[in-house]
Amino acid sequence: MAAEESWDVIIVGAGNAALCAALSAAEQGVKVLVLEKATLEDRGGNSTFTAGGFRFCHDGVEDLRTDILDDMTPGEYDSIGNLPSLSEDEFMATLMKVTDHQADEDLGRILIGESRETMRWMRKHKIRFIPMFGRQSFKIEGKHHFYGGVNIEAVGGGWGLVDMLVQACDRMGVTIKYETGLRELIQDQKGRVTGVRAFGPDGYEDFYAKATVLACGGFESSPEMRVRYLGAGWESCRVRGTQHNTGDGIQAAMRIGARPHGGWSSCHAVQWDISAPPYGDRVILDNFQKHSYIIGIVVNMEGKRFIDEGADYRNHTYAKYGKEVMKQPGRAAVQIFDAKTHDNVRDEYRIREVTKATADTIEELAEKLDIDVEGLKAEIAAYNAACPEGAFGTTYNPSILDGVGTKGLTVPKSNWALPIDTGPFHGYVVTCGITFTFGGLKINTDAQVLDLTEKPIPGLYAAGELVGGIFYENYPGGTGLLNGSVFGRLAGKNAGLLAKAA
Repeated sequence: MAAEESWDVIIVGAGNAALCAALSAAEQGVKVLVLEKATLEDRGGNSTFTAGGFRFCHDGVEDLRTDILDDMTPGEYDSIGNLPSLSEDEFMATLMKVTDHQADEDLGRILIGESRETMRWMRKHKIRFIPMFGRQSFKIEGKHHFYGGVNIEAVGGGWGLVDMLVQACDRMGVTIKYETGLRELIQDQKGRVTGVRAFGPDGYEDFYAKATVLACGGFESSPEMRVRYLGAGWESCRVRGTQHNTGDGIQAAMRIGARPHGGWSSCHAVQWDISAPPYGDRVILDNFQKHSYIIGIVVNMEGKRFIDEGADYRNHTYAKYGKEVMKQPGRAAVQIFDAKTHDNVRDEYRIREVTKATADTIEELAEKLDIDVEGLKAEIAAYNAACPEGAFGTTYNPSILDGVGTKGLTVPKSNWALPIDTGPFHGYVVTCGITFTFGGLKINTDAQVLDLTEKPIPGLYAAGELVGGIFYENYPGGTGLLNGSVFGRLAGKNAGLLAKAA
């Protein structure tokens, strides 16, 4: 075992939540160590594999130009037709709606109430942001119309976000130790967490600190834990992000009596290209996702629709529809678009590494993709007949909930119901990609980890995906990174203050 090392604050993990915690702790003038299980090249956890999008409260594009988008070019600004504001009440209503009113309201109020100030804080640390032109807008009469509440991303996406946060940590004097994974938490006789035991290139090492922050992700990369908590068959899903999120922080904390909390049987899971590798690809990143289903239809390999593609904005449904694909034969589905809408699919449909087919007829498309031909013909005929005739005229605007839905179908399409009747037809084959799990540790409003009696475990804080209680069953797009930043900042600050006072 290597010689013991002592620090003021230890942060476990090196994704968005962890790096925000490290920055916030360093602002208190204390000595901060970040322990990252991955190599330098594989750093960043799940954050690297995201689009870098943030949902937060603001008063529209004019408001954002003053601080968050202060380096946006005049051309970018002029290209925006509508970028809706987001109030705290709207944000809270969305969070409660998509989680079936199960989200912890106290944590939700912190998440939402601190959202704008946290974005300002990140910008002060030189994190740059830009509107999500390619993924969260539709062009109408030459202007970008944004929708769904998550319209701002870090420059360079998730990879850019992590890189900018690491640079900020370097400027603040934070030390990052790579290839060093948490194995257990160290406590004194009174139960106070005094450090961590980790395994690195030189074997086991003990690192001591006055406060520790766990921010090393959920358990989505552990097939055993997925099956245990999500159910049979979940060992076979693809993982969108890092292979390193195997529940280490959750399990280490539970071994010392931390309280499990939240939606342990649910997760963030999306429609993901069926040819994607088992774990995230650091070149393709999140471009294997396929999220333009709202302007098309989704069928299984029998040709049957099974979700309401127009139930709500993509940002309110995409994180739960991957689970629905998991239930289909072969854990596969096909998204189908015709010539009327295909030009409006998101950027990720245009990558070279995509599983697709194009055909002049529905029959030919079905044959190319091994979909039941007669089943698909019958399904599309029934869907087309259920679409309101001439409902759109010349205006088709997926940036608003238009209420134009099908009539008489068992599985409706509640908005944007446009017939699939104009060739060429395009089909994209998808499976389920899991992003992160919703079950985790219980924390209080100071980001302290609670024990089984609901008392804080002294010296232990948590932030990010390993915190339970905020998301259940579903998730509003762009809230994951915000969650990591808000609670990472809070946990790091309180850990730093504790260490400073010790």
